[in-house]
Amino acid sequence: MELKNRGIFYMVVISAKMVGELRERTGAGLMDCKQALSEGGGDFEKAIEILRRKGVASAAKKADRTAVEGIIEAYIHTGGRVGVLLQLNCETDFVAKNEQFKILARDVAMHIAATAPIYIQSQDVPLDVVAREEAFAAEQVVGKPAHAIEAIVKGKMEKYYASVCLLNQPFVKDPNVTVGELIGGFVARIGENIRIGRFSRFQIGT
Repeated sequence: MELKNRGIFYMVVISAKMVGELRERTGAGLMDCKQALSEGGGDFEKAIEILRRKGVASAAKKADRTAVEGIIEAYIHTGGRVGVLLQLNCETDFVAKNEQFKILARDVAMHIAATAPIYIQSQDVPLDVVAREEAFAAEQVVGKPAHAIEAIVKGKMEKYYASVCLLNQPFVKDPNVTVGELIGGFVARIGENIRIGRFSRFQIGT
């Protein structure tokens, strides 16, 4: 990739080592990593963001495909006082037996144990609960201009969804991505739809 600075062109050389390092960090394919590094001018953080956007777009295309295979993951937190049962679905038995898919299931189950989400996604929140939260948010900004109130309420609702909806929550092992984005990255890599079927969280002494 060529970069221009005051009339001088600089060529950013994307080495095999750079591609390998990005692949190690993201799990994306070699060609995807090379292209992302080229688009990002050799900047790893930009390349990761490019891969993340592509992963979300790819996952969206596969979201309607049937996912009837999968696994049930059981996670018991240290001390045995918190436990999670998670149903993680995919399209084929081949992927269900894949070690990376199993690791994903365990990571998501561990995340649920740590954060105690109530719903899978924002669409699952009952309408009366949404209305109550929006009204509460609006009460906190009474007196501000209408356009400001709308923006503030929207922001507060996004924070609410991030607190109670699994797919909206920042992933505990990497807060820079949501659980939904984490799953989207796997969808992009394996080429199959992956979705959360259901989950249950148990805790002693709540």
